Amino acid sequence: MLAPPLPLTAAAQQAGQLALRDVWRASELAVSRSSTCGTGHAALNAELPNGGWPRSVLIELLLQQAGIGELQLLKPVLSQLSATQRIALIQPPYLPHAMACRAWGLNEAHLLWLRSSSSADALWAAEQILKNGSCGAVVLWQANVRPEALRRLNLAAQSTDTWLWLMRPLAAAADASPSPLRIALRPAHGGISADIIKRKGPHCDTPLFIPLAGMPAGPSHAPLEDHHETAAQRLPAPAAARSAAPVLV
Repeated sequence: MLAPPLPLTAAAQQAGQLALRDVWRASELAVSRSSTCGTGHAALNAELPNGGWPRSVLIELLLQQAGIGELQLLKPVLSQLSATQRIALIQPPYLPHAMACRAWGLNEAHLLWLRSSSSADALWAAEQILKNGSCGAVVLWQANVRPEALRRLNLAAQSTDTWLWLMRPLAAAADASPSPLRIALRPAHGGISADIIKRKGPHCDTPLFIPLAGMPAGPSHAPLEDHHETAAQRLPAPAAARSAAPVLV
């Protein structure tokens, strides 16, 4: 037996409630249908829309300096993705260390390390990888990126099911960007300080302290200027870097 139809007022109320589910208020964290992946850090998940790193968009991590723990911040998601998908590291300031990556649970056979002769080549390589969908994640380091290049990267990311992180200097926080998620990272004793400067939601007033294993610990979360990331070492001369490439890919 069919149920009697809802009264008009109740049906209208139900339709209004369904419509409100898709309305985003600036005072609330956005909830979208796009896929996300948990960061592996509960405090950071709680401050991100959909509770994790968004896929198919440009994510900017703005660094006070390279090697302060930015890859350790991404370690949970990269280790998960590398089990079945390739990860492209483009223009990293340090040589990825195969043994350290293995200790982190990363499948070094799925790591693709790219060094280019110019920023334009690095951006082109990232865009092509995004367009052909050959990797599950792309991590790109660039000091100077033109606004049109940022737009191209964001559009390329939207056309694929790939996670994209762009590492830039902290000074770039003052520049406009199409990225829906921008996080400033600074070193801190025992971890890293993350200041969410752009997200789909209310402004985040207080930086987050994210503990990272292997980072020097101290009595406070004061900036730590001279520490470099344990899973990387400074790039050697080009000849030595080429000799290490077969171990890394």
